[in-house]
Amino acid sequence: MPQLVVDPAHLEEVVEAALAEDRYAIDTEFHRERTYFPQVALVQLGWANEVVLIDPLAVDLHPLSRLLLGPGLCVLHAGVQDLEVLDLATGAAPARLFDTQIAAGFLGFSSGSLASLLDSFLNVPIAKGDRLTDWLRRPLTPEQLVYAAGDVQHLLALTDVIVERLVALGRLEWAEQESTLMLERPRSARTSDDAVRRIKDARKLKGDAAQVAKAVAAWRERRAASIDVPVRQVLPDIGVVAVAQRMPRTLGDLANLRGLDRRHYGGDAGHELLTAVQAGLRAEPQDLVSVPRAPELPKHLRPAVSLIIAWVAQVARDAKMDPALIATRSDVELLLADPPSGRLLEGWRADLVGEPVRQLVAGQASLAFERGNLLLEPRNSRPVRA
Repeated sequence: MPQLVVDPAHLEEVVEAALAEDRYAIDTEFHRERTYFPQVALVQLGWANEVVLIDPLAVDLHPLSRLLLGPGLCVLHAGVQDLEVLDLATGAAPARLFDTQIAAGFLGFSSGSLASLLDSFLNVPIAKGDRLTDWLRRPLTPEQLVYAAGDVQHLLALTDVIVERLVALGRLEWAEQESTLMLERPRSARTSDDAVRRIKDARKLKGDAAQVAKAVAAWRERRAASIDVPVRQVLPDIGVVAVAQRMPRTLGDLANLRGLDRRHYGGDAGHELLTAVQAGLRAEPQDLVSVPRAPELPKHLRPAVSLIIAWVAQVARDAKMDPALIATRSDVELLLADPPSGRLLEGWRADLVGEPVRQLVAGQASLAFERGNLLLEPRNSRPVRA
């Protein structure tokens, strides 16, 4: 049975022990069904032959920041949400990071689950658990503790096997670059500015109604964050659309709208909501609900996009990698735009795809079809004519 840390002194000992290691594995269990921000319920930490489970309901997690900011390599699996949780709980993010899900993608495993990777690489079955278990309920059961420990127990051994195979293929640096990029991205993709885009029915609104929907959705997002509740508790999606369509001016108007009841506009919420409506009506007209598009491509390059995407798929098949990991259509359009931008200009993607595509559109290379395969090769400058 793994150790359960419920004492601050014990947590300090754990941090000191982990700091002495050159790497450690970490995972979190959290809930966000009843809150705006993820509510951490358990932190699993492993190194060498040790696994400990830290109870954040019993101890302050801030001492973990010393470990995260220390010299050791932090190993996570599918760690995007874990990074957000750790940042909120400790005020820190890992100084160095390696994500096994990302790394496995360079070996042909597209979004591989931890269970599938442990089975494929180590032939280790992971303990089965209830996907909907309540990690905030205490005491935690022995079954929960064993299941939670399994998330880090074999993670370092899995890393060793993945790294060995990446080295053999010359792709370790690619995986390291991609893991590092995780640290540079925003911890949460949710912002008040784009909140309206997550409301399906709001996309149909035009004119003043679209302006009001934008302002009300942004207010809802900010209020939910300020009181740490899910946005639907501040105002349901149907309420946002109803407000945008009717543009209420008084609390009495709010009381007559579909999707709203007293809890949505009682107290200061009602006045704030009406203020948001007026802000939307005063806003400059613009396309508020459409998703931002890539820069317009030069007309002569538009036919090249589909051709390049087909070649990227060929590269992915040859490399046994997920095509989306290499380049998406949006990546290609950004590369071909004037000026070019995006991730195909940097790192391993620039070498694998970016530079060959540049040669293709510059007329220095051409694509050939041979035995079912697309080949990018130097151009011979002799066009075939009818």
